[in-house]
Amino acid sequence: MDSSACAFPETHVVLFPFMSKGHTVPILDLARLLIGRCRGTAVTIFTTPANRAFISDSLSDVVTAPSVVELPFPSHIAGVPAGVESTDKLPSMSHFLPFVTATKLMRPSFEEALGRLNNVSFIVSDLFLGWTVESASKLGIPRLVFDGMSNYARTVCQVVGENSLLAGPQSNDELFTVTYFPWIRLTRNDFDEPFNLPDPTGPHLDFIIEQIIANSRSYCHIANSFYELEPLYVDYWNRHCEPKVWCIGPWCLVEPQRLGLEAQSKKPKWLQWLDQKAASGKSVLYVAFGTQAEISSQQLREIAIGLEKSEANFLWVVRKGGSGSDVEDGFEERVKERGMVVREWVDQRKVLSHDSVKGFLSHCGWNSVVESICAKVPVLAWPMMAEQHLNARMVTEDIRVGLRMETADGSARGFVKWEAVEKMVRELMEGEGGKEVRRNAEALGGAAAEAMAEGGSSWEAWDRLFDEIGAARADSC
Repeated sequence: MDSSACAFPETHVVLFPFMSKGHTVPILDLARLLIGRCRGTAVTIFTTPANRAFISDSLSDVVTAPSVVELPFPSHIAGVPAGVESTDKLPSMSHFLPFVTATKLMRPSFEEALGRLNNVSFIVSDLFLGWTVESASKLGIPRLVFDGMSNYARTVCQVVGENSLLAGPQSNDELFTVTYFPWIRLTRNDFDEPFNLPDPTGPHLDFIIEQIIANSRSYCHIANSFYELEPLYVDYWNRHCEPKVWCIGPWCLVEPQRLGLEAQSKKPKWLQWLDQKAASGKSVLYVAFGTQAEISSQQLREIAIGLEKSEANFLWVVRKGGSGSDVEDGFEERVKERGMVVREWVDQRKVLSHDSVKGFLSHCGWNSVVESICAKVPVLAWPMMAEQHLNARMVTEDIRVGLRMETADGSARGFVKWEAVEKMVRELMEGEGGKEVRRNAEALGGAAAEAMAEGGSSWEAWDRLFDEIGAARADSC
């Protein structure tokens, strides 16, 4: 992406991602965008000691690398294993609440380090770090919120909550219509506990309310999305909700700065395998459920059987360690000619952009949805947690770039049998339904590239946001 002059001089931006790979990766792409778009922009990233290596390695391609400031992560926290500083290292997501609550103890260190920086223009911090709004306000710095969600999911959650729609259905699987968006029909099972309860209470709800209040006091939301993808939901939010949301993505389209490092490094085995499939004209299904999904051994066996019987070529990334981390003995030997199981980190964007990859069996985390759209790869949606069920609704029913995995009982959270895996993999890779969603993904992928190009909607939104913040800073001086 070509550089352009900043909307205001001597720009210094602080980025503070939540300590989770899915939240950190897009913020690092944002760092590339800031450095690439504005000559002379200084970027400082706050993190913890155990997360620094991942950040530094991820930005090793950036010529003008951001500064990285380490803040000590609180120790001896009940419910947080010693040495764990990222949610993908937690034994299970039952430890999430004590982990995220512990970050509040980082505030004194954050404010001390922030106070030593010069001319900070604004802070971008994660939804789960709502306490940073107090720090930013104390130092007179605008705080921009990044929540890692689609505008569809954010808006639907707002409307469902305001209208108490989850209190109406008699069962968890009864469909209800979303106020103002009558084409959207959801169930309680599209929401996690405690939000899917008629009268939700508890510490998890208290934490989310706390973040909503903090966000309402922030300067704006920034979304890793583009206006043309979800215009109705962006427009509704900006007419009826606060603070305003700006679509300035997808950030995964920001090109890395080539330093010749790729040519010097050996291709990982999974990439060599994909190259072989492309050379022989084979289409590949990419299978990945993120770093935090907990899949039972029984469900894992059904996935394996379904993939084997589908006769599709597949690259399957399984979570290393924890529940659902391995497949039965003999499986890999039986499918070795057309399937590969990977237990290490893979560059998902490199996988999705590979010539051989024609489908993505995904949990529908927003990063994965955006990356699949940008790569023009259709999705087989199998949501697991958080707002992934809403993203799956959007993918399959709204923008129609994917098919939905079928559950045994028809419920959004039901068990999936191998027969459904086989059927839906075949449909995505070979069927008429797969061809239709592939065409839609192709069109939206082109629209994403146009949005991020000079003169596109995201490019211009970024310029307007910079102008607005710059004018506010000038008025306050």
